[in-house]
Formats: sequence, C-alpha cells, structure tokens
Amino acid sequence: MTYFFVPFFVAAVVTLLVIHFTRGEGHLSADGDLSGPQKFHIKPVPRIGGVGLFVGLLAGVVLAYQQGLVSAQLGGLLLLCGLPAFAAGLTEDLTKKVSPGKRLLATMVSAALAFYILDGKITRTDIWGLDWLVGMPLGALAATVFTVAGVANSVNIIDGFNGLSAMCVTLMLLVFAYVAYQVGDAELALWALAGVGAVLGFFVWNFPAGLIFLGDGGAYFIGFFLAEIGILLIARHPQVSPLFPLMVCIYPVFETLFSIYRRRFIRATPPGLPDGIHLHSLIYRRLMRWAVGARDARAMTRRNSMTAPYLWTLCLTSLIPALLFWDSSPMLMACMVVFGALYVGLYWRIVRFKTPRWMRMRGGVSRRSSAVRMRPNPGKPEDFRT
Repeated sequence: MTYFFVPFFVAAVVTLLVIHFTRGEGHLSADGDLSGPQKFHIKPVPRIGGVGLFVGLLAGVVLAYQQGLVSAQLGGLLLLCGLPAFAAGLTEDLTKKVSPGKRLLATMVSAALAFYILDGKITRTDIWGLDWLVGMPLGALAATVFTVAGVANSVNIIDGFNGLSAMCVTLMLLVFAYVAYQVGDAELALWALAGVGAVLGFFVWNFPAGLIFLGDGGAYFIGFFLAEIGILLIARHPQVSPLFPLMVCIYPVFETLFSIYRRRFIRATPPGLPDGIHLHSLIYRRLMRWAVGARDARAMTRRNSMTAPYLWTLCLTSLIPALLFWDSSPMLMACMVVFGALYVGLYWRIVRFKTPRWMRMRGGVSRRSSAVRMRPNPGKPEDFRT
C-alpha cells in the first residue's frame, strides 16, 4: 500500500500548494470564463490540478527506483509516454491557446510512444472483422492510437463537475487493479493503485468545494494513463477479454459517442461545438438547480457537488458487470448493449422533463407543473432538443 499512500500524500500536498500559490496568478491558471455552456462554477478556479496528480505519480516512480523494484521502469515509461498529452493540456490550461485538435494530436503521440516503447498494443478485439484489421501492424497501431486518444478525450468531456471525472477514474483504476491482481500481474496492479492514490490526492481538494480543477492537462494525462493500464492488461494476459477495458470505460466513451451523434445528426451542429446538454449537465439543470433553490455562492457550490454522485452510480452500473465477466467477451458485449439502452433511456426521460422519481431529491421538482417553473422563460422554452 506504500505505492498508494505516497502518490496520494504527494499529490494532496502539491495540489494544496498549487491552490495557495495560484491565488495571485489567476489570470494564468484559473478558469475565469463563467459564461460558457459547460461552466458551472461561480468564481475563477485554478485549473492546473493535473500538476499535483502528475507529481504524485512521479514520486511513486522515484520511490520504486530507490527501492530497486523492477516495476519502476514501467511506471517511469508510463509517465514519459504520457508527457506529450500532459504538456499539451497544461499549456492550454495556462495559455488558453491550444486547440482541441492539437491536444488530441499530442495524446495520439503519447499513445504511439506507448505502442512502441511499452508494447501497449491492441491486437485482438473479439469483434468480427476488427480482429483481421488489428492483426496487421498498421491496423494495431491505428486501433491503439484511436482508442487511447478517444478514452483520454472522453475523460476530459465528463470533467464538468466537482469530483465527477476524478472519482469515475478512481473506480475504473480500482477495477483494473483487481483484475490485474487476479491474473497475477502485480506490476500493473501496483501502478493502477498508484494512479488511484494520485487521483484521490487531487480529489480531496476538488470535491466537494471545487477549490481546484483537473484541467485539460490532468484530464488528458489521467485518461491516457487509464487507457494504457487497460491495454497493457489485455496485451499481457490473453485470458482477459479485449472488451473488458472498454466495458470499464464505457460511461465516458458512450457519453462522447452519444454527444457526437446528438450534435451531428439530430441538432445538425459541429460535433466539436460545446453545449450544455450532456447527461451530467442535464442532471444539474433539471434536478440540482431546482432541488437546491437558493442562488448564493454556497448553494451553487452545493448543487455542483451534488451532481457527481448520480454519475458515479451510473459508472458503477458498468463496473460491476466488468468485474463479474472480465474473461467473457459475449457477456461483456451484452452488458455494453444494456448500458447503452440504460443511458439513452435515462437521457430521454430527463430531457423531456420525465425524470424518474428515484432521482428526485426531497424538496426538488416532483410535479408536472414544475416543468414550467424550470424554464427561465415559459414563453420561449430552452432549446434542449436532442
């Protein structure tokens, strides 16, 4: 457990120092844009929480080298390969001048480095047709780069509320650590737990008060780290289903794919255009905003932090089947179909003001007539078409 507690302690201390020393440098590191469709904070907040997370993992690597562990090399190479993704995201956090395309390209570079340096390759999928493609070197490279970049981007997309992406990634890494232990891979289990410690070191300052944000640097890096642990697990152990990592990450991945579909084919807008109707945004707007009615700073922070537990629960609905069926591709495929149906059904009910009763908090919206009060202007409803 040393490799859990050291990254946790270092990440927590470094993150606290970042919070303290960036108060006077808000123009450089804080997210001061409060008007965007995906902005739900009430004051400028530092968005370089990825620094503490990265340093926490680096401390774990240094400790492993000092103790002469063979696994130190894997940890060091994971950080080295993830550096382009982290650097591009951190540069965006500080300058606001790095486009999404460039950040995605940097993440692809990280994935390609891991492909060649760590042998983190997708060479099997248990999906008809794709196995033939990934059986070729270029096909395996393309599939690996696309998957890692997609997971990293999806982690960034769900990073919209205090504690949301951090806790989801924590739970996912714990599942990877458990299965790695089950197949006797102590090395991967160690670095998955180190990742859990580093993320939780950031989490204690991010949730519930939202004193610091993960930022693009943190989100892209931890998304890369998560994807690589999953890919290395199936690359090293043929008994692990190649669909297992996808099932573990299905919540952010499906959120991303559904958002692309919704924007491109239903709303006829560019897929990369930000909007405020992700599932987590809808839960905030349709449940939290009205369950906690006051508009003072404390109430708004409370609404923000109360949104994440709903999505943690949704994330668990994919992680439990992943734990049960990590070695069975047919069962995992069936579970992914069920998850997709659950997600879409829940989304459609909330977007049409038919939120399930079990999701409504006491004092929240519980009658059909409240749907009118929920609209800022009943005469001109918000455009929440999907």
